[in-house]
Amino acid sequence: MIQQLFFNLPVTDLPRSMAFFTALGFSADPRFAAEGGGCIVVNDTIRVMLLSHARFRDFTPKEVCDTSKAVEVLISLACDTRERVDDLVARALAAGGTTYDEPEDLGFMYSHSFVDPDGHGWGLLHMAAPASA
Repeated sequence: MIQQLFFNLPVTDLPRSMAFFTALGFSADPRFAAEGGGCIVVNDTIRVMLLSHARFRDFTPKEVCDTSKAVEVLISLACDTRERVDDLVARALAAGGTTYDEPEDLGFMYSHSFVDPDGHGWGLLHMAAPASA
């Protein structure tokens, strides 16, 4: 059984990226703080490892994606409420992120997104509880 998800993102300015994600209300895990890297705790089961490009390259022989020209990943997080979706987007924009879309309400799902300062796309969604039969 898989117990946690750790994913690694290359960043150009580690202190800026750490500040961005803590401004969203996430916390830093000091156990993973090291030269060129830091860890953001999204919740009990999701951690984001923010790594300088040099540190990221220690884990792969491939080039780091230029996010101004290409997308390497889109990350989606399910939120407990629509308000949490809106709050995270507002916090991201206030902390220096951007967005390229408007909120979308499909009835059964509400979503919006932001792009972090390093160009990584984050989708946020809230799924409505199914109607009782």
